[in-house]
Amino acid sequence: MLKVGRNLLIILSIFCFLSLLGACKKEEKVETLKEVEQAEVSCPSGMELVEVKRVVDGDTVELKTGEKLRYAAINSLELYTETGMPEPFAKEAYLRNKELVERKKLCLAKNTREKDRFGRLLGELYFPNGTSVSEILVREGLALCCWFEGSGNLFEKCLPIQRYAIKARVGLFSLLDKAGPGPYYGNKKSKRFHHPFCSKDVNIKRMVMFKTAEEALFEGYCPVRSCIEYVFGKEKN
Repeated sequence: MLKVGRNLLIILSIFCFLSLLGACKKEEKVETLKEVEQAEVSCPSGMELVEVKRVVDGDTVELKTGEKLRYAAINSLELYTETGMPEPFAKEAYLRNKELVERKKLCLAKNTREKDRFGRLLGELYFPNGTSVSEILVREGLALCCWFEGSGNLFEKCLPIQRYAIKARVGLFSLLDKAGPGPYYGNKKSKRFHHPFCSKDVNIKRMVMFKTAEEALFEGYCPVRSCIEYVFGKEKN
């Protein structure tokens, strides 16, 4: 009987020891995860850590500070229109942006021109691995590379990615084969292009002509707002 009691005591001691060891390892694992998480949100010099409160659309977010941030070198199509119907791939861009950044901490690189005419911050959000949100959206055909004042470096990085997406015919670029016929006319100063059918912009001092919308986009020109439907068509119900 004494021997059985001693064995039971040994078993209980081993069980307690293993339980304590497991608890310590679990606590250590939690601390390790916290350290990894902290390491993941450390930003390079020249960038600042920000937290995204909510996504507004495919190219705009609201930060935890209440400020709105507009991605500086891209443009997603309009989610909210007068007809109530989003433009092609606008909803997909919004949902992808939401999936990527909402309620997450990322690194913000501000644009040389810090705010647009609506008072929104201009810049780019980066993940710890150096990938930008804009890069992902353009690569998946959910946004266009568009030149804006002060967006030089960001635009230059964006354009090769857009050219890849055009060739791959993903997202918006899958619609180019059905774009309205050319020629299209581009403004070298603003890097915007139009077709006479949808825009009467005739006061262009530095003009360039493109045979197709694809050619204009490949060279980094963006369609003017009134020509979105002519280039990409309407969103289907």
